[in-house]
Amino acid sequence: MSGPEARLAELGLELPPVAAPVAAYVPAVRTGSHVYTSGQLPISGGSLLATGKVGAEVSPEDAYTLTRQATLNALAAVRAELGDLSSVTRVVKVVVFVASAPDFTGQPKVANGASELLGTVFGDAGQHARSAVGVAVLPLDAPVEVELVVETG
Repeated sequence: MSGPEARLAELGLELPPVAAPVAAYVPAVRTGSHVYTSGQLPISGGSLLATGKVGAEVSPEDAYTLTRQATLNALAAVRAELGDLSSVTRVVKVVVFVASAPDFTGQPKVANGASELLGTVFGDAGQHARSAVGVAVLPLDAPVEVELVVETG
């Protein structure tokens, strides 16, 4: 079976450079056998891919794709902390924040952008606990933000 980074390549995806923090924090912290990422936005090439609220300016389908990008950014932060993704033994927890229009209730489907990607990349080790949280606004008016907690061997 191929490793996580090979699976990403098979999907036509690659991990981006670690996104620069937009405030006073670091992208990821390792403590013991766990790595915690800071919230990652859907940034690519140094730019936020979209702004606005899901269910208003951003469609749920686009938000799903944006969540995948934010998850790739979180995985890049994990890789920077560990050296490579093959030492991840389990994705423990995923938190997806969705900047939502007042009547939007599809946060779980948006969060599937993270969960389905992690399941494909890590197989059984990618099955995780998750929270999908609707919020009024996110940094830089991003539609989504993703946090990961992973365990290492």
